[in-house]
Amino acid sequence: MTVILGLESSCDDSAVALVTSDRRVLAQAVVGQNSAHQPYGGVVPEIAARAHVEILPGLIAKVLDDAKMSIREVDAVAATAGPGLIGGVMVALLAGKGLALAAGKPLIAVNHLEGHALSPRLVDPDLHFPYLLLLVSGGHCQLLEVRGVGDYRRLATTIDDAAGEAFDKAAKLLGLPYPGGPAIEQLARHGDGTAVPLPRPLVGSAEPHFSFAGLKSSVQRAVASGSYRAEDIAASLQQAIVDCLVDRTRLALDKTDAPTLVVAGGVAANQAIRGALAELASANGRAFSVPPAWLCTDNGAMIAWAGMERFTAGTSDALDVPARARWPLDESAEKVRGAGVKA
Repeated sequence: MTVILGLESSCDDSAVALVTSDRRVLAQAVVGQNSAHQPYGGVVPEIAARAHVEILPGLIAKVLDDAKMSIREVDAVAATAGPGLIGGVMVALLAGKGLALAAGKPLIAVNHLEGHALSPRLVDPDLHFPYLLLLVSGGHCQLLEVRGVGDYRRLATTIDDAAGEAFDKAAKLLGLPYPGGPAIEQLARHGDGTAVPLPRPLVGSAEPHFSFAGLKSSVQRAVASGSYRAEDIAASLQQAIVDCLVDRTRLALDKTDAPTLVVAGGVAANQAIRGALAELASANGRAFSVPPAWLCTDNGAMIAWAGMERFTAGTSDALDVPARARWPLDESAEKVRGAGVKA
């Protein structure tokens, strides 16, 4: 049995986990920073990086202690090396390098997006390559054909903002707490998703990509008008994002023979989005897979599992591997107009 230690600090969650080759999570811990960033309505990179420095060493010790293991009993150390807030990324990567060097263990530099992309395989042993992945989070919104470990074909990305960013910015406009996604989802349960006329950017377009900047601006105008209940704005925003994700994913399904649609990333925890995409998969004769909610948000287990997949394939990294603020999964994908070049 192989055991991998996974370290994550790419945004505002410090996370550590120990995962085995037979898909068991021996121990894990996640410490968020919501209270530190809440006054600003979003993540402040400097605050996040300093918090990771303070939190991560104690989390590593706790997880090893909970599993009753020493670092020398671990087979390899996997650490997020990007993409993300560079100050935060460097904390987990430098910690991983130090542990690997001190214990004489291999280092595996993990792409955070690959952590999300492979995370469903940690809990679903029957999920085989290839599959179509909708990776949807606060910073990313992509459709990828996952053909194997390290083998990805990007079919679509966002040309401006990600879906999770639209949730967070709308929540800030409505005076809801950070993080915005769960707050919007909760408020939307009491609203009418048809009450506010919001756009569905690129829906019906032959262009494969996503766009959420215009939707975000429309929410801002709806709030400023004072004509709508907060519950209705939340519900209408959620429905607009659902419609955009379903329409773009339907287009991607026509471009791949992958038998399974997988949804991962923090926004995948949204129940309305899960339900709509499950219906889409069924209507198109595809299986549907989504990780449990705890595995959708940033966590150490997904980094450990991505490290496991790479370690099993015989991959490790030198100790001079760099931290990367930007690191697309499909580096050969053509650039798109707008900000989509980030991912």
